[in-house]
Amino acid sequence: MTAYVLRRTGGALLVLLLLSVAVYALFYVAPGDPAKLACGPRCNAEQIAQVRDQLRLGEPLPLQYLHFLQGLLAGRDYSTGTGVLHCPAPCFGLSYQNDQPVAQLLASRLPVTASLAVGAMVLWLLLGVGTGLLSALRRGGTTERVLTVLTLTGTATPVFITGLLLLMVFCATLQWLPFPTYVPLTEDPEQWAWNLLLPWTTLALLESAKYARLTRSATLETLAEDHIRTFRAYGLRERRIVGRHALRGALPPVVALNAVDLGTMFGGAMLTESLFGLPGIGRLTVESVRTVDLPVVVGAVLGVGAAVVLAGAVADVLHALADRRVTLT
Repeated sequence: MTAYVLRRTGGALLVLLLLSVAVYALFYVAPGDPAKLACGPRCNAEQIAQVRDQLRLGEPLPLQYLHFLQGLLAGRDYSTGTGVLHCPAPCFGLSYQNDQPVAQLLASRLPVTASLAVGAMVLWLLLGVGTGLLSALRRGGTTERVLTVLTLTGTATPVFITGLLLLMVFCATLQWLPFPTYVPLTEDPEQWAWNLLLPWTTLALLESAKYARLTRSATLETLAEDHIRTFRAYGLRERRIVGRHALRGALPPVVALNAVDLGTMFGGAMLTESLFGLPGIGRLTVESVRTVDLPVVVGAVLGVGAAVVLAGAVADVLHALADRRVTLT
């Protein structure tokens, strides 16, 4: 297992390195002059040339990438004209809008995105695993057909439609819930939960359908195995067979998929955060794209990519721990 973890860690680091190369080429090489974007539309040629020198854009591309990589690993210094501003690692650059380090901007939005992702994960696991298990145990009956229709509907409904319907019903019409406004957990836990209930539900309804289908198929596959038939022949209670053996055999793929989905959510649920006005990483990314704040977009894309890559590595390890049948290669 130790060797397997080391191999997966090395593979993840290599993917992250390749990701940084691809992101740098996509955002700093392919588009127009980054110095004009950084300086703004009112800069003259002399000011643009000064910014180009500060960003070292006159150097060969490999050296420019090495400076970029150095900033990610050890930080780098930026000239402000009147002094030098140090950008600590991981340094994605300085925001064009307020000259703040991008990592600080992302870190300030992380609690909102983390609150959204973790809360939605709890809901989609409860709904998805519970629905999938019930559907498998009621195979061929009316319950399974109804649950199948509901899961397919949840999969086919876009996030923005589900979110708008929930806002119209529970906030505008029934007025049971307030329009979402993020309240930090440390200030008021109750208001924190009430204001995030609709965003959690919006994401959970979409994701739980996927987990319901996965749990159902994995449970049916496990229930058809020989050792389950042996347990039944020995007279074990069905509840014990399902709880201790069938569900345990069906959970490894669910655990692996959940790790990847959670990593993606930490990158920012852009549509959900924008729809409900939550000041998270996803909304920051959308605003930065609108204002062409290139360093923030680069930092967000790298952050999302790193979260997905690391989550994939963790998912593989958790899958191997949960299912001993997995070959550690």
